[in-house]
Amino acid sequence: MSEQNGQTRVKVENLQKLFPISKGLFRKSTDFVYAVDGISFEIKEGESLGLVGESGCGKTTTGRVLVKLEDATGGQAFVHNSDRDEMIDVMDVESPEDRKEFRKHVQMIFQDPYESMNPRRTIYDIVAEPLKVHNLGTTEEKEQRVVDLLRLVGLTPPEPFLFRYPHELSGGQRQRVAIARALVMEPTFVVADEPTSMLDVSIRISIMRLMLELAEKLGVTYLYITHDLAVARYMCDKIAVMYLGKIVEMAPTEELLSNPMHPYTRALLSAVPVPDPSYQRPQVEIEGGVARAINPPDECRFIERCPFAVDECKTAHPNLFDRGNDHLVACYLVAPDGSWTGRERAKLELRS
Repeated sequence: MSEQNGQTRVKVENLQKLFPISKGLFRKSTDFVYAVDGISFEIKEGESLGLVGESGCGKTTTGRVLVKLEDATGGQAFVHNSDRDEMIDVMDVESPEDRKEFRKHVQMIFQDPYESMNPRRTIYDIVAEPLKVHNLGTTEEKEQRVVDLLRLVGLTPPEPFLFRYPHELSGGQRQRVAIARALVMEPTFVVADEPTSMLDVSIRISIMRLMLELAEKLGVTYLYITHDLAVARYMCDKIAVMYLGKIVEMAPTEELLSNPMHPYTRALLSAVPVPDPSYQRPQVEIEGGVARAINPPDECRFIERCPFAVDECKTAHPNLFDRGNDHLVACYLVAPDGSWTGRERAKLELRS
């Protein structure tokens, strides 16, 4: 990757997460789901990286590994510790004490704001729990901190919300509570797993605008997981497109959207709604769904759905190469200068 201004907050190198498929009580598993398979990226201070792809591509698993809800199978991941101004090796976070310290700097906003909250606890208890776990502040200071956070996330006046329960709030209000809970410890890094997908369209933009404002005020770095490229464009400085556990394309947001190079990215963009009734949508170039990630063969992961695949694609999954303008692509048919010179050759080979 090319160097950018700002300190690195998150660094991932060849991250891998395999899930074994059980073979029985006394038999060792030989089959694995390759949920995340050798991905690498960096997120700088003040940046937001969007992780985009269809369901089953490994986006959520990546986020869960980075917040230590899942243990990685291989590779490395580092997150910045703002207290010590150093990088934390996520793989070394093992003991309860280490995890407790780690949670001060890394948090996650889940997709479903209702399922991620204890329905028997009040909003005050939900938001104040991290403060209680870390034994920070007196009772009065905790309550004031919660009131300030609720006001910051747009629940005003905050006092009436303190002793309500999650079922008494709307979906948008619950997600604001979830954001407040994630930010109460002032973390450096937040993984947002499709935080607006469960909300009504009418309130999505207000939640996204809120997250951007909080990122600027509090200096939060986001990994924003979504399947919606329009949301990624609004929220993210860079976008990484993920397919079957691999990142197939990554670039600054406007560069990627204006000049998509990988066939999968092109297909995703062709499916984005355009608010123009006269617009003629281009034909989607791929068919079918995401293949199973169980023991994938040593070939391009996209080969089964790619209409331009050639013999070279049957060798090994291509590495990410910089095609200029910090635009990384993993495709044998994209020329070194970023042009799509291999496309017509591929079409001819398909017809022959």
